[in-house]
Amino acid sequence: MDFPAGELLSKIEYPADLRKLNEDDLPQVCKELRQFIIDVVSQKGGHFGASLGVVEMTVALHYVFNTPYDQLVWDVGHQAYGHKILTGRRSKFQTNRLYKGISGFPKRKESEYDAMGVGHSSTSISSALGMSVGSKYKGEKDRQVIAVIGDGAMTAGMAFEALNHAGIANSNLLVILNDNCMSIDPNVGALKEYLTDITTSHTYNKFKDDIWNLLGKISKFGPNAQEIASKIENGIKTTLLKQSNLFESFKFRYFGPVDGHDVIRMKKVLEDMKDIPGPKILHCLTQKGKGYKFSEEGNQTVWHSPGLFNKDTGEILKVIPKEPQPPKYQDVFGNTLLELAEKNPKIMGITPAMPSGCSLNIMMKAMPDRAFDVGIAEQHAVTFSAGLATQGLIPFCNIYSSFMQRAYDQVIHDVALQNLHVVFCLDRGGLAGADGPTHHGAYDLAFFRCIPNMVVSAPMNEEELRNLMFTAQLEKNSFPFSIRYPRGNGVMTDWKRPFSEIQIGKGRKLRDGKDIAILSIGHIGNLALKACQNLEKQGVSAALYDMRFVKPLDEDLLHEVFSKFSKVITVEDGCIMGGMGSAVLEFMADHRYTAEVKRLGIPDVIVEHGEQKELYAECGYDEIAIAAGALELLSERKKITA
Repeated sequence: MDFPAGELLSKIEYPADLRKLNEDDLPQVCKELRQFIIDVVSQKGGHFGASLGVVEMTVALHYVFNTPYDQLVWDVGHQAYGHKILTGRRSKFQTNRLYKGISGFPKRKESEYDAMGVGHSSTSISSALGMSVGSKYKGEKDRQVIAVIGDGAMTAGMAFEALNHAGIANSNLLVILNDNCMSIDPNVGALKEYLTDITTSHTYNKFKDDIWNLLGKISKFGPNAQEIASKIENGIKTTLLKQSNLFESFKFRYFGPVDGHDVIRMKKVLEDMKDIPGPKILHCLTQKGKGYKFSEEGNQTVWHSPGLFNKDTGEILKVIPKEPQPPKYQDVFGNTLLELAEKNPKIMGITPAMPSGCSLNIMMKAMPDRAFDVGIAEQHAVTFSAGLATQGLIPFCNIYSSFMQRAYDQVIHDVALQNLHVVFCLDRGGLAGADGPTHHGAYDLAFFRCIPNMVVSAPMNEEELRNLMFTAQLEKNSFPFSIRYPRGNGVMTDWKRPFSEIQIGKGRKLRDGKDIAILSIGHIGNLALKACQNLEKQGVSAALYDMRFVKPLDEDLLHEVFSKFSKVITVEDGCIMGGMGSAVLEFMADHRYTAEVKRLGIPDVIVEHGEQKELYAECGYDEIAIAAGALELLSERKKITA
């Protein structure tokens, strides 16, 4: 299906084409670009509000700067749809986030205009500083480097670490703060309040027009431009409100706020910025979802990524199934946590900027004094949880699996080393789908199972998730406890049953068999069960064991397996290297068992984006691949050894 572009946009394949247009044409380009995003995303899905909010900024940046020679870093990556459309990918944009299509985030190997891959937030200033310092070292004094940081990304510690370094690096770096008061959910914290104070300051706004009028004259001063810029800097320091001292304390020249939706003004401001040396920050005010009535007036969290919708009425299209559907794992988590917290006053909830995504918002609404959104700050979320645990509380720290990678040191140093009772609930464990490699939770089983004191578990269904959460909060289990589960729906419609304690380190046999044993961990066990049923139709009797725990392993169960079976398959929705299959092989070696073992899981490659079922098949551990693996292992024609 083709999506027609407007009269001007249809002539723009690359930014060089954009720069051929007159300045007066830019508002029309923005209108057409915004409409193109609405047309495609309404029918194909994807992120929505963030990219609409930076349309004018995107057009102005590519009009003023000589991209890709001038390097542009988008942070967070889901605000870069307009950038992709203007940089050679308009005809492919309908494949955005689809299997084998273009990525929903900037990606270096996809385009030379994507200076840095950005999926996780708050990396732009660090990477842009590295680019700027590298360019300076190579003698490329004319190269500009721009970091666009928005959607709450400035709240993360890494952004401030980069600001701290950039202020003394004397590099030609421009940081654009896209201030829309949102990440996925509304921004939180003192920085948000600080930025609000700047934008509403009467003293500041009285003075800013004089500053910008002077900036507009800089280019006329020739060699005196730097002196003029210095005077402006001193004027800001002495005349503006004290609020501006935050960025200036990092030795950045601070300019703004400016209207990020006035493309002509943005174009002029960016041209002035090019002539000011050193690190600079431009504060732009934007509205997430700008230019689409229903996202402007509606719930911006919903319109962050609404799915398919009717672009004319704003109705979000939902397929109503004929039969009751299992709930999403995240909703089971959210409802179960509130249920447990109502019974146990020690339970607290923590998430780094994902209350809607992980469903902690359910507890936040019911118990606002016991549930915390700490902003995009995974490291802080973990150590904050550790601090709560020292006071005898039981924090449930919910972080997406791939985001937990950012807080690994804190898990080891601040929780495990001190054996504190923190329950880690890792949402999006395994292949996450359309968000792709930056969001696949491939590594948590491997990197958590090597940590002393840590329990590592994964439920096969919703009831198991509830019971693991119940087990984790018991006083006798006052040690680090992780529970990982996938993105999407479970398998049970009747899931809300009375809690039952699960014995830590004990798996279960789901199906008996005599030819081969299949060991699974987590939700992927449901595909293994289907594989066993398919094998039975082919005359193969396969036993299925749900391990439940990667650490501690159920050694009694494994002794049973290797005493009875000489052919074994392990299946996990995680990396093969170091995961559950590796743990089973280690057990074999330690106890001198001999068997033919085939490990199925995420291979040692970067897995791209697509629907989960497509990626399971590609990686070779959907129900068809599991059954095929069993038949191959049982074949006399080919031996597969551990």
